[in-house]
Amino acid sequence: MLEVSVSSYYAWTQRSESNRSKESLTLTRHIREIFDNSHQTYGNPRIAATLWRLGLNCSRCREARLMRRMGIRSRMARKFKITTDSNHQEPVSPNLLEQDFSAQLPNTVWTSDITYLRTESGWQYLTVILELFNREIIGYSLSSRVTTETTVIPALDMAVLHRQPRAEGSFFIRIEAVNTPARISGKSLRSTKWS
Repeated sequence: MLEVSVSSYYAWTQRSESNRSKESLTLTRHIREIFDNSHQTYGNPRIAATLWRLGLNCSRCREARLMRRMGIRSRMARKFKITTDSNHQEPVSPNLLEQDFSAQLPNTVWTSDITYLRTESGWQYLTVILELFNREIIGYSLSSRVTTETTVIPALDMAVLHRQPRAEGSFFIRIEAVNTPARISGKSLRSTKWS
């Protein structure tokens, strides 16, 4: 079938591993280590440059071929997306707290903030509502979009549901340093209807 003699076949099976094959095995181990240490972000050019700095001679084509055989590809980092809009025409809410982050009674002052979390499925936006009286988290929301309807409103609904504040004398402050101002910022709870 292959027209190879029996003696040639057995000679081939007894032959020691070639130098190139040994080099490829060493390079494969180094490539995998460099790739994992870079959190799988290094591609062909940076891995080849790192191999060269380590004193391992390898062309980019050979290194790319070994990466393909191993089934590894770099993960492209997404371009940073600016979510802050400081140049807006919306009115800015007055500073009702005037940097006094203390409260004498429960359910009188709540505040919130949004933070960004990188996950395997992309950016997630965590909104947390804090009761300033005892520094307790009373509402939160996790969303893949950073809009008032998907972040602040659900967190505030949760806080109102669990704490059921009385209508007079309570107010909610949203820190506006990150995104376009929410329309509910700094409003008294008595003037806002919740569904």
